[in-house]
Amino acid sequence: MDARPTLQTVAERASVSRQTVSNVLNSPHLVRPETIERVQSVIDELGYRPLGAARQLRTRRSQVIGLRLQPSADGINGAVLDRFLHAFTEQAQLRGYHVMLFTAADDHGEIAQYAELLDTLELDAFVLTSTHHGDPRTRWLTERDVPFVTFGRPWDQHGADVAVRDHAWVDVNGSAGTRAAVEHLQSLGHERIAFLGWPTGSDTGDDRRLGWRRAMRSAGVPEHELDALDVGVQDAVANGAEAARRLVELISPTAFVCASDSLALGALVATRQVPGAEPPPGDVPVPAVIGFDDTPVARAVGMSSVAQPLTEAAGQALALLLAQFSANRSSSGVSAVASDHHVLLNPSLVVRASSEPGT
Repeated sequence: MDARPTLQTVAERASVSRQTVSNVLNSPHLVRPETIERVQSVIDELGYRPLGAARQLRTRRSQVIGLRLQPSADGINGAVLDRFLHAFTEQAQLRGYHVMLFTAADDHGEIAQYAELLDTLELDAFVLTSTHHGDPRTRWLTERDVPFVTFGRPWDQHGADVAVRDHAWVDVNGSAGTRAAVEHLQSLGHERIAFLGWPTGSDTGDDRRLGWRRAMRSAGVPEHELDALDVGVQDAVANGAEAARRLVELISPTAFVCASDSLALGALVATRQVPGAEPPPGDVPVPAVIGFDDTPVARAVGMSSVAQPLTEAAGQALALLLAQFSANRSSSGVSAVASDHHVLLNPSLVVRASSEPGT
């Protein structure tokens, strides 16, 4: 049987030092991207895995990261976090870390889980999702110097203490995504473009609404028309269908930009001749529809959608955590984050049949 590959084996094969291999595994922000790629290729080729027990003794860490599982309301809107979780877990395993999943009914239940997991299993860090105004989770972790990163911005940009909001985070620019969707539709000649979103007060939803409004204002659409074209409902296929039917009856929009694929699927059901759908009244043209999140459902039904770079987001989130671990070691245990610890990624528009002319 071949001997188990070691750190030295990887270093020799990749023509780098042992410290460089260690940095790739533990502090990738210190290594050039091309070096990371070369070393990771050798790690994959040799099947190298760090010795967990020895590593824990050396670093005084459990190599375990906690993350709360969020429920899926209709089988569609949970797909984004599922894909983020898969990508994060996969990349963490390559670095010798494991992800512990847990559930909680709300933020305070999640905080209770933090306390228990830290006391009983000494978890190294946490990944938070679904951030929002007044989020108590970030304050609790910050006050206790527990490393964490959020997939989502700290929306308290003006109200929260700097120490609470100035933490490591990765997010996707939702307003850029909806703006790209509107501009695509405008390039096809659409002017009366409705927005199916969530009720105001949802931070992520308001960000996506903002991109639609900015693009429409840039095209000269007056504010009163924007208000008529803007509908906020709870995120569900049935709600999207009802809102789309109502807009078609009242003002006949030629296109819909939606805050989620759930709402967009509802708009498709309401405006197309599919089982269970009613045709639009009179001779109204079939509106174009664009969703958000590019879920498997969107791909299956040929629906245009805004895709989030979830694999990149997961990799950035892990890198920000590893940077905190490295900073903690170099500062004698004092919690710290890197100076470039805010990452805002741009999504991309995936065009399919639902927004093509004549569909």
